[in-house]
Amino acid sequence: MLFDEMRLRALYHVQGYQRRIARVLNKKVKSRDLLEGDMVTKEIRAPIFDLRGKFWPKRAGPYIIKTILSGGATQLIDLDGNEFNTLVNLDQLKRYYP
Repeated sequence: MLFDEMRLRALYHVQGYQRRIARVLNKKVKSRDLLEGDMVTKEIRAPIFDLRGKFWPKRAGPYIIKTILSGGATQLIDLDGNEFNTLVNLDQLKRYYP
């Protein structure tokens, strides 16, 4: 009986620890309240050799969000109306302010 009580106490301790850690980490999550039709810029993640060094552009755009799919994938179009073949995650997008 004593071992069962020790196991339950350890289980409660682990669950409380996981709740505290989740609360701390969830504070750092940024909400992306982007909607279809919003103008955004896209983060450039591909390694680019540029003579400007650290001053090369970090974002491309502006683009317009055409559709938002489940899971955070989006389909973008540029200002001329040309669609991109690849989908882009919402974490790579940032609202564009002209």
